[in-house]
Amino acid sequence: MWTYEKILEYPVKIKNPNPKMATLIISQYGGPDGELGASIRYLSQRFAMITPQAIATLNDIGTEELAHLEIIGAMVRQLMKGASIEEIEKSGAGAYYVDHDRGVYPVSAAGVPFTAAYLQSKGNPIVDLTEDLAAEQKARATYEYLISMADDPDVIEPLKFLREREVVHFQRFGEALRIVQDYLQEPHLFIMPKPDFMK
Repeated sequence: MWTYEKILEYPVKIKNPNPKMATLIISQYGGPDGELGASIRYLSQRFAMITPQAIATLNDIGTEELAHLEIIGAMVRQLMKGASIEEIEKSGAGAYYVDHDRGVYPVSAAGVPFTAAYLQSKGNPIVDLTEDLAAEQKARATYEYLISMADDPDVIEPLKFLREREVVHFQRFGEALRIVQDYLQEPHLFIMPKPDFMK
């Protein structure tokens, strides 16, 4: 179903460790508005969609969110990788280090582990697509908050790319919602096959 290319959708080449930034960016890995939750949400919601366009949109965006998860994971890893224990302690990332060393673990910036409670899948195409529009706006806002807290161009540029993709996803979900609404307004005639005695 998917073709996997072993390269990041956007390159991540962070030269300067910053464990504090890592513990903030990790929220887009496993936090309430992060990429892991978005991917699972969209790939689950696609099964209840009623138009091919909506199914394709959820499949495409859900898959791209997995690529974004890779970008965030690479950022967190690179921000933690070269940090000394002293830098980790001084930055306030000591609790994260104690539980995960310099690894990447799905938690929010507040340290709350990922939970399926972040996911919404109601089985109603209108409800789910409306939820998805809101989810993309929340993710966009989170990326803007992270950008405002960053001072390293190596960190800011991938965050800007990810923020731009949230805007595109919002637009695509809006298009899918319109198509579904139009479909629901159309009369649907179903032709029954003729019984054997009428043939």
